[in-house]
Amino acid sequence: MFRPVAAQTTPALLQRVARLQAARVAEGFAAAGLTGLRPGHALLLVPLLGGGRRVSELAEGLGVTRQATAQVVTTLERGGYVERIADPDDGRARLVQLTAAGLAALRAMRRTAVAVEQEWSELLGPDGLDQLRTLLMALVAGDDGLAEP
Repeated sequence: MFRPVAAQTTPALLQRVARLQAARVAEGFAAAGLTGLRPGHALLLVPLLGGGRRVSELAEGLGVTRQATAQVVTTLERGGYVERIADPDDGRARLVQLTAAGLAALRAMRRTAVAVEQEWSELLGPDGLDQLRTLLMALVAGDDGLAEP
């Protein structure tokens, strides 16, 4: 059953859902004994599932500066979630890759996401969840079209 929520704009509601989800991810990290991780760090960890990446590649994919990405990589490296290794294709370059702890963090994040989707499916019904996903994908696709070149 839905609980009444004070009248808010749709973007405000989406932000609230995002904050709630971020809090759940943080709880999942803590429950898994993963310290020093914030939900935003997952944005950098996910692209590493495909293998090592240069900081510049990560920055481009995230749409942030190399300096900001390098700072997050350093934080994650200190926490033992990623490591920098020599690029086999260019000895001067370094790749960032996941460690076992980084993989554990992604597993914890995935468990949390699956649990949240299950809860949403129970709340909205399977059709409602499918509709929500379709609508969110349309909003993301529309936003991509508005992005600056």
